[in-house]
Amino acid sequence: MSLLKRAVTKNSQFLFTVLYRRLYGAQHDYLTSSLPDVDIPSTNFIEYALKDFHLFPNHIATECAITGRKYTFDDLRKKAVNLSKSLKKYLKLEQQDTVAVLLPNLPEYPICMYGLPMAGIQITTINPMYTAEEIQRQLTDSNAKAIVTLNENYTTVIKAFELMQKKIPIIIIKTIVAESIPSGSVDFHELVNHKVEGVDTKPLENSDTFFLPYSSGTTGLPKGVMLTGNNIMACFSLMNAPEVKFFRHAILDGEQEILPIVLPMYHIYGFSIATLVLLQSGAKIITIPKFTPDIFLNCLKKHFPTLLMLVPPLIIFLHSHEAVKREYFKNLRSVVCGAAPLSKMDEDKLRERVGHRFKMLQGFGMTETTSIVLATPDSKEGKFPGSMGHLLPNTILKLVKPDDPELKQLGPNTVGEMLVKGPQIMKGYFNRPEDDKNSFVDGWFRTGDLATYNEDQFFYIVDRIKELIKVKGYQVAPAELEEVIRTFPGVLEAGVIGIPHRYYGEIPRAYVVPKIGCKIDKVKLEAYVKEKVAPHKKLLGGIAIVENLPKSAAGKLLRRQLKLQYQDELAKK
Repeated sequence: MSLLKRAVTKNSQFLFTVLYRRLYGAQHDYLTSSLPDVDIPSTNFIEYALKDFHLFPNHIATECAITGRKYTFDDLRKKAVNLSKSLKKYLKLEQQDTVAVLLPNLPEYPICMYGLPMAGIQITTINPMYTAEEIQRQLTDSNAKAIVTLNENYTTVIKAFELMQKKIPIIIIKTIVAESIPSGSVDFHELVNHKVEGVDTKPLENSDTFFLPYSSGTTGLPKGVMLTGNNIMACFSLMNAPEVKFFRHAILDGEQEILPIVLPMYHIYGFSIATLVLLQSGAKIITIPKFTPDIFLNCLKKHFPTLLMLVPPLIIFLHSHEAVKREYFKNLRSVVCGAAPLSKMDEDKLRERVGHRFKMLQGFGMTETTSIVLATPDSKEGKFPGSMGHLLPNTILKLVKPDDPELKQLGPNTVGEMLVKGPQIMKGYFNRPEDDKNSFVDGWFRTGDLATYNEDQFFYIVDRIKELIKVKGYQVAPAELEEVIRTFPGVLEAGVIGIPHRYYGEIPRAYVVPKIGCKIDKVKLEAYVKEKVAPHKKLLGGIAIVENLPKSAAGKLLRRQLKLQYQDELAKK
């Protein structure tokens, strides 16, 4: 018992639970967190998001890194209310309609995040680099009733309308006062600056779908992920758990965090954690519409961030680019890395470049999990480099053999697929019951990620069962690229895999089978694909012309065999 007492004294909950399990064994056929569960309030999620804004009404909430335009927390609240009422009055949107947000990182982004659900409207976010084909696919699938975008995206949106043979209202955000907007479109600033009287709005309830981002899941084409207000409330609560919280509250902790947000706000990492959670705490968010070395470095130089939320390619940039100065990090206290594992080498190099002590935290999550399911507890920071972290409170996890129908829990230092349950797990895929059946088993969500864990229950991602390609943290679905390639003249079949890349993590490589008697021009095919997809989906790994593709007896493409084929190609060079 003296050993237990010493553990409790040192780090009461975490070490006690770990020690207890070592002495007496696990009590379940699954893993639970060593961290204590947290309460998740039943407060409406938008009310909760704004609940502390009155404590710091005149603090700058969002500021554009390029134009300098900015909004206080009071501005965000008032403009969100105006937007909710204007949408009801002027666009006649109905309860639980969906509005698409096709924007880069802008200081106005949170106004949409708050104002749309205040009006009872769901949000689906779209990558602003998408082509007309990609935009029309998401608009059609989500049944969007309006779209918020910029002038620079207007022509592409109109092309998307032509493809879908349907028009919906276009709301334009002007980034400079003198900017004009196309005829027939709606001025966003008129909606948010005009106080509307006599209009009642009913906000979305916590059980309603609030956010409909698109993800390829474990396989197939992108599909809508239904995230509810309850999921968002879980995100707020889990990120504020004492051992997990990596940020300070502007009033309670006496410091306003400063975060340059280069992570895309349309992506789950940037939307839920870097924006919703951080703004709720009173952080100042510096929005970077597009990453370039100059814009990013100028932002660091001007604002001296206290917090950075990054992905591995950005950390590599910060420790390797010659223009990065140590003085830019003089106020830095914490760095959070997600989307892909960060190597110990790159972590060490960043620490050397920064030159002073700071917290380096990693986490693992997916669009389908709203935020994260694994994170580095505060007391264990720096002790398990390369780990994606420890299981979060209120969350349980199974590590199983992918082909095990009994879902038997595997022990430490064994590789298996991660299955999770928790309040942050999505409601399901929008209008995709078959995909739901494939993604959930006995209530467990299949992540498609192969992992292992040590005796301290810290997890390491080993590989992915799912065949998604992760380019700079973005998901690229092989099936989507294969569909595009097959529309090129002379192509019979196509298979796409991800191959390793030093800076991007992975890049797509295509294997193409021509039709009989046809010859494929690889240069023209590469240009063809480039025109139809976002930049991160380009075939940067090259194109190989082959006679056939490896398939199972049932005719399913075996992408793992293609990866082995690629490794053989490398070995012969």
